[in-house]
Amino acid sequence: MVTLDRTAFYPTSGGQPHDLGKLGDVPVIEVADAENDKVVHYMPREVPSGPVHGEIDWARRIDHMQQHTGQHLLSAAFIELFNFPTVSFHLGPKVSTIDLDAPSVLPRHLEEAERRTNEIIFDDRVVSVRFGTSEELSAAGIRKKVSREGILRAIEIEGFDRQPCGGTHLERTGQAGLLLVRKLERRHGWRVEFVCGFRALAAARGDFSTLTHSASLLSCGLPEVPVAVARTIEERRTSQSAEKRLQARLAEHESRSLLAAHAAREGALASGARVIIATLAEATPSYLSLLAAKLVASGEVVALLASRSSGSIVFAQTKGSSRDMGALLRETLKEFDGKGGGAKDFAQASLADPARIESLLAGAESRLV
Repeated sequence: MVTLDRTAFYPTSGGQPHDLGKLGDVPVIEVADAENDKVVHYMPREVPSGPVHGEIDWARRIDHMQQHTGQHLLSAAFIELFNFPTVSFHLGPKVSTIDLDAPSVLPRHLEEAERRTNEIIFDDRVVSVRFGTSEELSAAGIRKKVSREGILRAIEIEGFDRQPCGGTHLERTGQAGLLLVRKLERRHGWRVEFVCGFRALAAARGDFSTLTHSASLLSCGLPEVPVAVARTIEERRTSQSAEKRLQARLAEHESRSLLAAHAAREGALASGARVIIATLAEATPSYLSLLAAKLVASGEVVALLASRSSGSIVFAQTKGSSRDMGALLRETLKEFDGKGGGAKDFAQASLADPARIESLLAGAESRLV
């Protein structure tokens, strides 16, 4: 740990992360407040006593300044337009958020606050620091009242906002570049996610790349992407409905074939239940479940089904039996590298090695009879 008589490194405080950089040739990995108004610099090794030259990671600092100044502007816009106060702020590594105390936040609120914020950014107004007691700052019209004693620091954005704050900020609003609202979530209040400056540029570039790629996949222009996506979703929904109907018909047909092929097993169990054991070359877990349901609905049946392609397994039985398919499956799986489970009448699992399917079914059958 290193303390200095004065420092330009900002410690973690007020929702803003600490600076990074170097003291001499030693990297600064964390900066924090300590007792007696000291700032502690955490270093991986010692720094000799005496004068030292500090160098801040400027890319990180300017990013934090853009986000923090943008937050002041956005919070002031929500107050000016809708009287929605900000109750908390977090500056994250990729996005920043403010939490609003509001009865509801609608898309139009976001759009209007975003536009008002960018108007102030484009005006390139002066951002200045002023000091005073809480009474003096209150008289000057600060946005947030504070009760701390002594001299306080406030950030003033020319003709728009005054807010007590100890964080780092830009000299002019134009340096923020642009603010984009990205997301709205309902928490205890309303959380608004935003990016500013270089982050906004990166987000806009990323959105454009995603949209361009989507348009290429859909063979349409950028403005037509929403319509093309909606059409694709509807076509998929129609295809899925048709596929489900066809699978139901196939399962009905296959269940009859399996019941006929296993007629010789009639009475194999003491209860007289038929045992249907089948390994399908290709079947999804959902189709196995559907087929099992068809089989056990046909009478007193125990179905032990598996898919060779996926390694999926389904054990099922007609309701009312004293047997336990879930217990049978769990006991059988102990000898195999499989995962699964289930209830008394229906259980399912999957094997890491589908080649062992036949051995598993044979083991289950021996336990069953």
